[in-house]
Amino acid sequence: MNPKPTLKPENPFFSSGPCAKYPRYSLEALADAPLGRSHRSALGRSRLLQSIRMTGEILGIPKDYLVGIVPASDTGAVEMALWNLLGARAVDVLCFEAFGRGWAHDIEEQLKLKDLRVISADYGLLPDLSRLDFSRDLVFTWNGTTSGVKVPDGGFIPSDRQGLTICDATSAVFAMEIPWEKLDVVTFSWQKVLGGEAAHGMLVLSPRAVRRIETYTPPWPLPKIFRLKEGGKLLRSLFEGSTINTPSMLCNEDYLAALRWARSIGGLPALIRRSRDNLGVIAAFVAAHEWIDFLAADPAIRSNTSVCLTVELPPEKLQQLLRLLEEEQAAYDIASYRDAPPGLRFWCGATVEQSDLERALLWLEWAYREVIRAGDTTRG
Repeated sequence: MNPKPTLKPENPFFSSGPCAKYPRYSLEALADAPLGRSHRSALGRSRLLQSIRMTGEILGIPKDYLVGIVPASDTGAVEMALWNLLGARAVDVLCFEAFGRGWAHDIEEQLKLKDLRVISADYGLLPDLSRLDFSRDLVFTWNGTTSGVKVPDGGFIPSDRQGLTICDATSAVFAMEIPWEKLDVVTFSWQKVLGGEAAHGMLVLSPRAVRRIETYTPPWPLPKIFRLKEGGKLLRSLFEGSTINTPSMLCNEDYLAALRWARSIGGLPALIRRSRDNLGVIAAFVAAHEWIDFLAADPAIRSNTSVCLTVELPPEKLQQLLRLLEEEQAAYDIASYRDAPPGLRFWCGATVEQSDLERALLWLEWAYREVIRAGDTTRG
């Protein structure tokens, strides 16, 4: 017998992007969105500036860093940084998942930089950080959304570095401790850790990054949507509530609601604690079951947001398991990323309730036994 669990998650959404809305989310939180108003009006710009300021406040971003809203989600923010900043120095790219490999590809194939080193590792592993040369610029992801691997901390980055550090932190901010003084560019999107809506990116620049922008002009033409300076100077209005193109005021209001929720539960320490507690739920489950394991074997580099797992099932049985969980409305969108090894990926950021994760794992155990039992019946 394989009895079904009796309770289902109240919110069975465990996708790694767009991620789950915060608990008790309601569209009523968007009632004051300035719809039909220009984003360049005093009201529209003030709401965008509010998002910028609350982001800096909750994340503890240094006062001399600039925070701006840019187009095209985290991807747009990363590409904007690459196209504006790279080329002044040689570049190292740290790759341990799909998106890091994507940035390396664009640097090599689109920007065509010759002095480029790609320092990589397979899924589930972290490259040898001692190979990095900080006289060069560094491009890397803080947390591998597709691999479940993160850098353990910022200790590998020297404070007296000569090159810039450009960090895609989209599945790390609001869930991990970020050493801002070690990073010159940080990018993320609304739809990751706080479960906001898509298409808007955040670009954070250190004074060193601003200096690079104002003293260096890349040899390639920049599309309008990427341009960060005019007349040799940074467009500081972009970090004061103006935007390059038209943002969604509805999405911005949704992000503000998520920021208010984050502040209401205790800010960044509470967000980090909730995410780590969720990882702990999965760790306990993995320890109790021999047929499932973490893709990242080393706990020191194991992500507490995009948690990637291996399952002792052939691909067709794994697909059956995933379909069962969806049909039972117990867990949605938990398949591993398309380029990653076959397995599962649970989002464990702060917007996920621990009780929902616990219930989903009970259903996972049931579904696993169902597909194993069906296979035994077929062989019989």
